[in-house]
Amino acid sequence: MITCVVHYTIDPAQTGTFERFAQAWMRLVAKHGGHHHGYFLPAEGACDLALALFSFDSLARYEQYRALFGRDPEFIEADRIRDESGCVLRYERTFMRPLLPEQPVGGV
Repeated sequence: MITCVVHYTIDPAQTGTFERFAQAWMRLVAKHGGHHHGYFLPAEGACDLALALFSFDSLARYEQYRALFGRDPEFIEADRIRDESGCVLRYERTFMRPLLPEQPVGGV
C-alpha cells in the first residue's frame, strides 16, 4: 500500500471553494480504486494549511489513476475549481507507507 499525503497552502478566504475541490477529489480517488482518508482543514485560528491523505494498493495503481490527470473530463473539471478560484496557493505531495496497528514490525 502507498499513501499520498498532500500538503496544501490555501487561501483562507476561499475555504468553502476548497471544500468543493476536496469533495470532487475524494469522489474521484474512490471511483478510480483508491481509498481517501479525508481532507484535514483549519479548525481554529488563522491558518492556511490543509492536508489530504489517500491510499492505493500499489504505486502502479496510483500511476494508473495519475495518468488520467489533464485527460479525463472529470479530473479537468475538478482542477478547474482550484485553478479558477485560486483556493490553492501551493501544494506538494509526499508518498508514505502506513504502519498499521495490525501489522507486524517490518511488515509490508
